[in-house]
Amino acid sequence: QVQLVESGGGLVQAGGSLRLSCQASGSSFSRKAMAWFRQAPGKQRELIASIARIPVTNYADPVKGRFNISRDDAKNRVYLQMNDLKPEDTGVYYCNVPTNSWGSGYWGQGTQVTVSS
Repeated sequence: QVQLVESGGGLVQAGGSLRLSCQASGSSFSRKAMAWFRQAPGKQRELIASIARIPVTNYADPVKGRFNISRDDAKNRVYLQMNDLKPEDTGVYYCNVPTNSWGSGYWGQGTQVTVSS
């Protein structure tokens, strides 16, 4: 059984930084793509960053240049370094390991990020 546990969320002022972590267990993730989604209040969950098994990364336009996704396969972890945070980055951030397309497969429980202005 695959389990994903996110951590690192919290309350931060605009312009600040946070580093989210997703700990995966139950399988080896060195060959799997991984992603971060977020869900802002009243909005649909959206893909914001992804990293393939060959470490090619992609970012949604709103976070390009500010967020960085990385992985440590030895620890079965994926990280999201978030810099220059803005109030519109507020939301619940979820880790995803897709079994098919992005957003399929496995999810963590999410971690709340709140950015105050």
